[in-house]
Amino acid sequence: MPVSGETQSAYFLAEPSKVVESHTLSVLVDNEPGVLARVVGLFSGRGYNIESLTVSETEHEAHLSRITILTKGTPMVIEQIKNQLARLVNVHRVIDLTVAGDPLERELALIKVAGKGEKRIEALRLAEIFRASVIDASTDHFVFEMTGRSTKIEQFIAIMRDLGLVEVSRTGIAAMGRGGRGL
Repeated sequence: MPVSGETQSAYFLAEPSKVVESHTLSVLVDNEPGVLARVVGLFSGRGYNIESLTVSETEHEAHLSRITILTKGTPMVIEQIKNQLARLVNVHRVIDLTVAGDPLERELALIKVAGKGEKRIEALRLAEIFRASVIDASTDHFVFEMTGRSTKIEQFIAIMRDLGLVEVSRTGIAAMGRGGRGL
């Protein structure tokens, strides 16, 4: 059936954006063996990437875990991911925290830096500016503990590269929506 010019332009205006966006998804699941594997399998089986993944039991008595996933895609791909996650067995709820509005996101990182002399002093000075705590130290290294937004942690790591960065361990993002409502 032919489409009128007016209907056709509305169709093209309503076409989903091709812009890739970053979204933080919070998924409430049963805390049972294999649930995480099914969630991760959904992503890998369809060629979606997971930028960050954290999971932990959050409601011990109800045996529920919360999986926080940071992923990227076009709006259409993000909708597909949410719909496919919601259909998995053992998934109780899928919330797109990005759509819900400016989620609180934090990450923990352990950063090992080796150095002596001026580089050591500079690493300590910068750690203080970034509010990183020294949790282990010797005469030739430090291990810093840092929490905050991922961008802040990435800036600190980039600066430490020139000062003797040895190793980094990151937890992935923990996120929560703002306001008084829960997941």
